[in-house]
Amino acid sequence: MVTPVAAGPTREKVRSRSTTRGWAGAKKSFRRHWQLYLLMVPPLVYFGVFKYIPMVNSVIAFKNYNVVDGVWGSEWVGFDQFDRLFANPQFWTLVQNTFLLSGYVVLASFPFPIILALALNEVRNRFFKRTVQMVTYAPYFISTVVVISMTLLFLSPRLGLMSDMTSFFGMGTVDYLSDPDYFRHIYVATDVWQTVGYSAVIYMAALSAIDPALYEAARVDGANRMQKIIHVDIPGIMPTAVIILVLGVGNVMAIGFEKAFLLQNSLNLSTSEIIPTYTYKVGLLNADFSQAAAIGLLNSAVNLVLLLAVNFGAKRITGNGLW
Repeated sequence: MVTPVAAGPTREKVRSRSTTRGWAGAKKSFRRHWQLYLLMVPPLVYFGVFKYIPMVNSVIAFKNYNVVDGVWGSEWVGFDQFDRLFANPQFWTLVQNTFLLSGYVVLASFPFPIILALALNEVRNRFFKRTVQMVTYAPYFISTVVVISMTLLFLSPRLGLMSDMTSFFGMGTVDYLSDPDYFRHIYVATDVWQTVGYSAVIYMAALSAIDPALYEAARVDGANRMQKIIHVDIPGIMPTAVIILVLGVGNVMAIGFEKAFLLQNSLNLSTSEIIPTYTYKVGLLNADFSQAAAIGLLNSAVNLVLLLAVNFGAKRITGNGLW
């Protein structure tokens, strides 16, 4: 005899029950953790007011903006601003300089914090370890203006320490700041010096989260220090390294303006003129706000595409990504 099977709930009932359960769960969660939800309000308001609402004014990239008519009263010109941008012979030089400088920064600043964190993780003298951490971390808090001022004094062809060293070894005086070939090296060297300690702290935090049982297993298997680093430490920090690399590549076109502008002069302009500095000159000095908005909008679009592409590649290769 076949036992009749009771009919299950209909799709509408299941959907209604899950919806009710979801709303009820949300209300219950809010009642229990309302303090945490309250803490979320200030950052949400900040991003809404200072990040998302101003994005509406990006429409001036498609207009011939003037201050008298305002954002919405200015003449609509469509993609004319972008046509002007692509027709500018200087534009592709700007793109090349920006990509080369940003790529150089990403490639140079990515391995050094990992090496520093792995080295400090092997140090057993706590005083020496903390001293090195403090010395390498402190430059992160120095203002960019101060860093560039120190760099200008250090590389000055007349009063700089570098000039004295080259003269002592019979190499003569080299004006590094005016030579376009040295601009990218100076920029990257100052950036690595300023940020390597801060980034190393992130990797050291990731190293501290590695399961100690893995180190015990490696020790039982007879692994030496280098083998432990290769087979335990590096795989343990790989998810963090991938996320930092994805974020770094995603910001290739958003390289900092201040340092490039402060190191820039009329003699190294062929390599130091990048998209952020050009946007500043077009938008603020020349008051061509529509053209500057078009450059910024294109810049953001390229960053978004790069971020999505690199995240997709990282997920396919390593299994780790931002989402």
